[in-house]
Amino acid sequence: MMLAFARPAMVGALLPSSRGLARAMAREADGAELVIELGAGTGAITEALRQRHPLRPMVAVELQPELAEHLAMRFPGVDVRAEPAHKVLRSLQAAKPRVVVVSSLPFRSLPRRWREPSSLAIEHYLLGDARRHLVQYTYQPRAPFDLQHADRLAWYKRRIVWRNAPPAWVWVLRSQSAIA
Repeated sequence: MMLAFARPAMVGALLPSSRGLARAMAREADGAELVIELGAGTGAITEALRQRHPLRPMVAVELQPELAEHLAMRFPGVDVRAEPAHKVLRSLQAAKPRVVVVSSLPFRSLPRRWREPSSLAIEHYLLGDARRHLVQYTYQPRAPFDLQHADRLAWYKRRIVWRNAPPAWVWVLRSQSAIA
C-alpha cells in the first residue's frame, strides 16, 4: 500500500525503521503496563511493540490522518489517535500504571511549533510519575532534544543500532529520582 505524506517535513526518514531498531525500541518498553507510541508512522515500531508486548494496552499517536487510518486497520487492538502528541499526553496524564512512551518523533528536524509543545508535554508527562520513561531514537549521537527540566530529568544513551539506514542511537529519558 502506497501512502501519501501530507506533511513531508514531519517525516524523520524516508525509510521505515529497521527490524533491529524496532526490536531495540520495543525491548526498552519491557515492564510497561501501558505503552504510548508517538509518531507511529507506517507502523514498523508498532509491529515490534505488539509482538513483544501483545497483551499490553497501547495508544499509537500519528498526526497524519492517512497513516493513522492505516495503523488502525493494521492493528485493531491498538487505540490509534490522529492528534498532536502534546494533546494526547495531556489527556492521559492521569494514567496511573507504569507507562512507557516510545517516540519516533524527529525532534531535531521538527518545526519549532511542533517540537516545543511535544517535548515539553513529554517532560511534564514523565514528571507526573517517576515510574514513567521515554524511549526515543536519533540519527546522531546527541540527545534527541534539549531539556527544560534538566534538574529533574536525564537522558541515557542505551545502544547504537548499526543495521538501520542511517544508524540510530536509542535513548531513554527518565526522572532522576527514579535512578537515585
